[in-house]
Amino acid sequence: MTNSKMNPKVDEFLTKAKKWKEEYETLRKIVLDCELTEDFKWMNPCYTFEKKNIVLMHGFKEYCALLFPKGSLLQDSHGILIQQTENIQGARQIRFTNVQEIAEKEAVLKAYIYEAIEVEKAGLKVQVKKPEELIIPDELQHKFDEIPALKDAFTTLTPGRQRAYILYFSAAKQSKTRESRVEKSIPNILNGKGLND
Repeated sequence: MTNSKMNPKVDEFLTKAKKWKEEYETLRKIVLDCELTEDFKWMNPCYTFEKKNIVLMHGFKEYCALLFPKGSLLQDSHGILIQQTENIQGARQIRFTNVQEIAEKEAVLKAYIYEAIEVEKAGLKVQVKKPEELIIPDELQHKFDEIPALKDAFTTLTPGRQRAYILYFSAAKQSKTRESRVEKSIPNILNGKGLND
């Protein structure tokens, strides 16, 4: 592991880690052995190749993971990539609950990282569903009809933000709940903000 590639922000992240510290340190060594540049994005260690995101480390209550933003394009010859939720389009995780699991998979992890680098070198892109392919809930459409500025504001949002809103509104089982969600989101949409901004 070459010290020149280590990022002080990741050092600080590891110092403060209350959970998964040893696992993070083990993953860090493996990833840095693959000649990636260490960065810190989205509150997590992120590893890049020519400024393109290859893999991130993150932790949850039950597990820590390596997250491949373009994981859906990897072969997954060992069947270890996990799609976090059905709405995640490209990213895939490899999850761990202890250091031994990571150590046993070191060669496999490096192979996946090198494959992810090759995917990036080849310029491959994840084919994502466009928001227009998603069904606009009736409750949102009614508001679009009532407030034309709302529709204009919605269409200027990034595709990811549009998708997040549509999925959030559609997830409610009852029309009344969908209406309430739409109503509460109007100010943010009009201000160009996403669901979680």
